[in-house]
Amino acid sequence: MTWVVRFFAAVSLSLSMLVSAPASARVEKITVHGKSLEGNLEGNSADRTVLVLLPPSYDTAKARRYPVLYFLHGYNSQAVGTVEWTKMEQRQLAAMKATGREFIVVAPDTDTLMSGSMYSDSPTVGNFEEFVTRDLIAYIDSHYRTVAKRESRGLFGHSMGGYGTLRIAMHHPELFRAIYALDPCCLLPRQITAEESRKYEGLTPDQVAKGDFGIRTTYAVAAAWSPDPNKPPFYADLPTNNGVLDPLVIAEWYANAPTAMVPQFLPALKSLTAIGMETGSKDFVKTDVEAMHAQLLKFGIKHDWYFHDGDHGSKVSEDLEKIVFPFFVKHLVFPGQK
Repeated sequence: MTWVVRFFAAVSLSLSMLVSAPASARVEKITVHGKSLEGNLEGNSADRTVLVLLPPSYDTAKARRYPVLYFLHGYNSQAVGTVEWTKMEQRQLAAMKATGREFIVVAPDTDTLMSGSMYSDSPTVGNFEEFVTRDLIAYIDSHYRTVAKRESRGLFGHSMGGYGTLRIAMHHPELFRAIYALDPCCLLPRQITAEESRKYEGLTPDQVAKGDFGIRTTYAVAAAWSPDPNKPPFYADLPTNNGVLDPLVIAEWYANAPTAMVPQFLPALKSLTAIGMETGSKDFVKTDVEAMHAQLLKFGIKHDWYFHDGDHGSKVSEDLEKIVFPFFVKHLVFPGQK
């Protein structure tokens, strides 16, 4: 896990790098206001940076409309940095050239005070699931020439974004035809002992801000999954109260685990045209992803499964071009396609 922090902390991106695309394509960096995020207790901005990766013909084929792929970034990262380190724009262009199909990619920034929204709805963090499914899609469909239909809309993400992909698809299958989760985290119920949780009690905001990966992710999860509007300064319930495990909080955390959600959302999962998922032999989330794979098999949910020889980030860029984008080209409906 410490590698993940170092990996994303090392990412830096200048705007000049972002807009260095070929003249035939364009990346727009815009701001989308999320009404769903207004009034959150952490003070996370309701105005979110969003990158829109437009295909080469967008500025010349004025009557043409395009399918849209929504990308969700991971924990302790932002949309701009993730698009850069994955070389997403270059991978999109290469995949479009190889397949002969053009599409738009939209990457919203969902960074928060605790470095991750978990793509969940919470009065503490803000309703980030609702932001993606209501505010963002509505804005993109009203400001860009999209094919504003489920059949032409896909969702994919990496790490926490892979978690968000599976979560959102189960809750909102009416919005997406196909989904793909790259190295998704947090799929199994989060395990924590009373001894471990006890050491997180009583920390100050400054101590949490300077804390290690375990401290920050615990508080991020608590803010997203066990919010408490009456408990400043974090407005969240930890798994222990005075050193004793709180079964209600544990239940709240378990209820947000996609592996546990599968039996409740079988119709939603079966309604998706295509589900893709991958992990690596050296990935720290491998156990979670393999458990989700087993759950889908158990309940007869068809899905593409890819197991690579890599770690949590080593294959993402390559797989976008070779696997993920072609996956969506295969399963989404393009204009003029029967």
